[in-house]
Amino acid sequence: MRNGEQELSIMTKPRIAFGVLVVLLGASAARAQEAPGAGRVKVASGAAFVVREGRAIPATPGQVVLEADVLRTGADGRLGITLNDDTRVSLGPASEVRVDRFSYASADGGLRLVLKFVRGVSAYVSGRIAKLSPDAVRLETPAAIVGVRGTTLAIRVDEQ
Repeated sequence: MRNGEQELSIMTKPRIAFGVLVVLLGASAARAQEAPGAGRVKVASGAAFVVREGRAIPATPGQVVLEADVLRTGADGRLGITLNDDTRVSLGPASEVRVDRFSYASADGGLRLVLKFVRGVSAYVSGRIAKLSPDAVRLETPAAIVGVRGTTLAIRVDEQ
């Protein structure tokens, strides 16, 4: 009987491993489906990327932008996005902006936008979150945090 038990456990290990793999893949796909888009790429030219989970994806018009994505352009790149609340962010060449927080659930008051301007030149045009709840918007740079009161501005962050 001891041999029979060993054979059974050896035979079930591949099935268990396969089952665990299926569950993990399913959870990963479900997480990707659960993550609502924060906005979309409107324009992209040259070296323009959306960096998601450490992977640089070439930006294309219509591409979904998620909370926690990094927007990055190379020396010849330009990138423009529109968030779901109609906030617009444009990046010039050699720029980087992180979408740290985005919550636009106006029905339940869940409003929050935090953008981190890491380097380069970017333009920001406020959307509905800034109009409905100005204190819910933060624009961060390495040297300052900007509070927004419904505005349009350009931000330049020089490399240190």
